[in-house]
Amino acid sequence: MKSTIKLTDDKLVELYAEGDNSAFDILLSRYEQRVFSYIYFIVRDRDVADDLFQETFMKAIVTIKQGKYTANGRFYAWLTRIAHNLIIDCFRQNKNENCVSNEDVSYDLFNNAKLTETNVEIQMVKEQTLNDVKALVENLPQNQKEVVYMRYYQEMSFKEIAEVTGVSINTALGRMRYALLNLRRMATTHNIYLAIS
Repeated sequence: MKSTIKLTDDKLVELYAEGDNSAFDILLSRYEQRVFSYIYFIVRDRDVADDLFQETFMKAIVTIKQGKYTANGRFYAWLTRIAHNLIIDCFRQNKNENCVSNEDVSYDLFNNAKLTETNVEIQMVKEQTLNDVKALVENLPQNQKEVVYMRYYQEMSFKEIAEVTGVSINTALGRMRYALLNLRRMATTHNIYLAIS
């Protein structure tokens, strides 16, 4: 098992296709948190996110078992693309009514543990700024919000973002540019100062 953990994603997929179920367990453990976080960030409902997460991995399993997966060294991008398509299907089926929730979440994706806490006042200002950014991002169009999340929270390249969302790199870059312009405009409109010292 130790040597299996170090294998590439594509090699693990190959082993799984040949009947080694533990190989898929390793793939799942590598990517479950990132895939779930991506889905949850978009749909904002834990139950819907759980369902879409499970469906994402079920589709991956079926595709691999049918021999339709093409090894290209981009297993995570492929998984994210499956999740992306399922999210779009969810939005279409539910017309945004049951798929998106404005409920408070138990954790803040914008909260960064690396931020230092020098005193209570500075920490409160930082938290307020992060909450302001989060609120502004929520007001972006869906395609811009998605690119911001993939780029800054999933640390994906624009090439990967383009592959996952099914657009050209220029379109992905354009969405990011418009997202940043919209964030600046909204911050100015609402007199929000976004710098964290």
